[in-house]
Amino acid sequence: MDAPPLFIPDAPLASGPAARARPVLAPEDLHPQLWRAHQLGRNAEHPFPSGFEQLDAELPGGGWPRRALTELLLSHAGIGEIRLLAACLASVQRAGRLVMMFDPPAAVSAPALGELGLDATQLLVIQTHLQLHPGADRLWALEQALKSGHVGAVVAWLPPRVRAERVRRLQLAAHGHDGPAFIFREPAMQSQASAAPLRLALHPAGADQLALRVLKRRGPPLLAPLHLALPPVLSELAARRAQFGADTAEGLLPGLHAATFINLA
Repeated sequence: MDAPPLFIPDAPLASGPAARARPVLAPEDLHPQLWRAHQLGRNAEHPFPSGFEQLDAELPGGGWPRRALTELLLSHAGIGEIRLLAACLASVQRAGRLVMMFDPPAAVSAPALGELGLDATQLLVIQTHLQLHPGADRLWALEQALKSGHVGAVVAWLPPRVRAERVRRLQLAAHGHDGPAFIFREPAMQSQASAAPLRLALHPAGADQLALRVLKRRGPPLLAPLHLALPPVLSELAARRAQFGADTAEGLLPGLHAATFINLA
């Protein structure tokens, strides 16, 4: 006797009012990783507002993502990258969670961060090139921090020429990290594939101005760059003090030395 057939044909399509009442699901309703080509992707996790409405309007979900790497390409430090992230990092700290910085290119100034709303007591700075022996895996500590579940936000300056597979490992680790994760890389990496779902290129655009190009996002390409007005480097009080220092340097008050202000943002 022949075996019964394994293929069972579909039942006839329903017709009538019940079939017409059945809702038609859009792709983005089926899974958060699906979206239409002309739309921005949506995040199942609540994102972190960037503090810039113009930028949030162009970010999938309306803010910096959780459980994903955000890759920022910049030619050199100090063009406003910390001011760009300050609102997000401050909101993480207000929720009582720690912010970790890996290998910042300059000494971190607590007063400067305080001007941006950050709390230095909730900030942990890791200098892997000082704490690890030569030849050690500098990205291992970053990967473990993302996997730990005890960190609110991670900001890391990656070594030059990090291979694509290492970034993929960081993205896998970030997938379990309930918070934002930012990595800074050199502009030459723009031509290299990256597992980071969100990639932005940053360029200085004048005093307290930043130009931002979206290189990769879950959604259609953004052809025109965004121009963001950053918070001033110096507060009104600090600016007056800086002017006072400049006046003393001109000899108005001999015997006092002008202060030097360094933009670490």
